[in-house]
Amino acid sequence: MTHMHVAGSVHADVASAGPQWLAVPTDVNELDRRLWSSTVRRETTGSLEVGGVDVVDLAGRLGTPLYILDEADFRARARAFRDAFAGWDVYYAGKAFITRTVAGWVHQEGLHLDVCTEGELRTALEGGFDPARIGMHGNNKSVRELEMALRAGVGRIIVDSLDEIDRIEELCREQGTRARVMVRVTPGVEAHTHEYIATAHEDQKFGFSIANGAAMVAMVRCHASPVIDLLGIHSHIGSQIFDTGGFEVAARRTMKLLSQFRQATGTVLPELDLGGGFGIAYTSQDSPSAPEALAAELREIVETEARAHRMPVPHTSIEPGRAIVGPAGMAVYTVGTVKPVDLDGGAQRVYVSVDGGMSDNIRPALYAAEYSATLANRVSDQAPALCRVVGKHCEGGDILVRDEYLPADVRPGDLLAVPASGAYSRSMASNYNHVPRPPVVAVDGAEWTTLLRRETLDDLLALDLGPVVGDLP
Repeated sequence: MTHMHVAGSVHADVASAGPQWLAVPTDVNELDRRLWSSTVRRETTGSLEVGGVDVVDLAGRLGTPLYILDEADFRARARAFRDAFAGWDVYYAGKAFITRTVAGWVHQEGLHLDVCTEGELRTALEGGFDPARIGMHGNNKSVRELEMALRAGVGRIIVDSLDEIDRIEELCREQGTRARVMVRVTPGVEAHTHEYIATAHEDQKFGFSIANGAAMVAMVRCHASPVIDLLGIHSHIGSQIFDTGGFEVAARRTMKLLSQFRQATGTVLPELDLGGGFGIAYTSQDSPSAPEALAAELREIVETEARAHRMPVPHTSIEPGRAIVGPAGMAVYTVGTVKPVDLDGGAQRVYVSVDGGMSDNIRPALYAAEYSATLANRVSDQAPALCRVVGKHCEGGDILVRDEYLPADVRPGDLLAVPASGAYSRSMASNYNHVPRPPVVAVDGAEWTTLLRRETLDDLLALDLGPVVGDLP
């Protein structure tokens, strides 16, 4: 069975039995521990609890949709990567989710941080993050963003074009400073992930190609600059990756490039960033690797290539991506309508509409990302029914969970929890249909703290400079 992109066919999987990987649960109330943060459990009342906080109570206080972030789980995952990759630098992905508080957590747990816009950089700095442990990404950094990064003293800027190198040189001369940079290269590795999140093949916007010589040109250009310190090269093959096979090919090609640069210039560059984008479990079909296993395999890969080229092992960095914050978060919705729809061949699909949708999680509509869901407010003794959880927006592709077994008595007013929502849900959220974005709360030790408050219609309309000529009912 192949899932088609939602934009191509909303009804790619029309069957009463659901997709092949989705098994009918023996207990529709049971939680698949692989999908949820470590403190989630179901109380005797049937409602979910996370971080010692009752989800039903939290939803009653704050409303839905609602994002809940498990602080203890987040910190534990950060430490797991830090410790497994001891001696390497581990960069947390600010684009996955960042607030001033989260930046503080990342800093306290000893990780580095990737940012790619002025907004992410400012958030990190205001959160007290050490700029020397920040890397600045982006394929089209503005002069303002580069200026801010240089003035802040970020640890490295990952350059992505010759135009950017020119801008950096000009700014360094104006500021009387130097820039520490890495050159982003495309090693031509086809990661086994969705086209939109595969970033190392040749035909895309990121980096300099190794194959056509552009990477070497950029490296020599930086090396020759009187105001740029070239640290090494950066490679990123994609996101939601479950094994190290692609990294082995990327390491072979990037280490060969470092060797060629040494031969051409006599200089051994000290650093290599292999990227990351490690996968997490969104559904029962996903089997992510533990940080310890990833670390052991990646260390062996880098050391083997260093020996092959008779080079010292470079100081290496990795970027776990969503693997830290993704599993630490859940989204909570309220069911508004339940609509059984008869399909061809006698099959039936139950559409469960909730009060959120593609404005708070665009990933299913953007690249057919799969999610899971469960009742958060009660248990049921009813048989499982194959459902599709959809949002409230005016789009046929407004789907949150394409296929999930929920109790046959799922009804309006029920709460649904969607695991693995910590990464990219809030950070990619929009105001489509003039819907305010949900709040984010952190839970830990039976206490909860609001990280981002709920947007209001007043927030949205404050941007509208047109006159108010009508009255509200």
